[in-house]
Amino acid sequence: MTLFIILGIIVVIVFAAVTMYNKLVRLRNTVKSSWSDIDVQCKKRYDLVPNLVEAVKGYASHEKSVFERVTQARSMAMQAHSPAEMAKAENMIRDTLKSLFAVAEAYPELKANANFQQLQSQLQELENNIEYARRYYNAVVRDYNTLIESFPSNLIASQFKFQKEEFFELEAPAEERKAPRVSFS
Repeated sequence: MTLFIILGIIVVIVFAAVTMYNKLVRLRNTVKSSWSDIDVQCKKRYDLVPNLVEAVKGYASHEKSVFERVTQARSMAMQAHSPAEMAKAENMIRDTLKSLFAVAEAYPELKANANFQQLQSQLQELENNIEYARRYYNAVVRDYNTLIESFPSNLIASQFKFQKEEFFELEAPAEERKAPRVSFS
């Protein structure tokens, strides 16, 4: 009888270990997949940026420094690999695109241009998709990292060398969280 109890306990422990291992693998693969989703959305935006620059160049050719900064930010972003590098590059892209749109604001005929409006609309949609993908990625990373650090799954994670993943965080979270200032004057 004691042998059956010991055998039952061993079976339960092995089953629990296999279940935890499989959950770790599933979450690790989901992290990779969700990072790939961010990468795809960002690449679409990187492909859209030159079209935006060209549209604005036609109206504001003397704003050369803005175009150079946008091009440099795009290049840096395309070379980023880790979430930290990507976050830094994404913040740079976001800032340079703001300056590009600030230039566009000075040209009413550009703002009225159908091509520019379409590009701007596509960019906004991509920004929303990137934000959604980033939130999903961070949620999956949170779950994965929590499982790696929680007992008893941390025993399995350390045994099979599962590593914590980085969050895709904002470079300047305080600035991003500020409420926009609205003026009707």
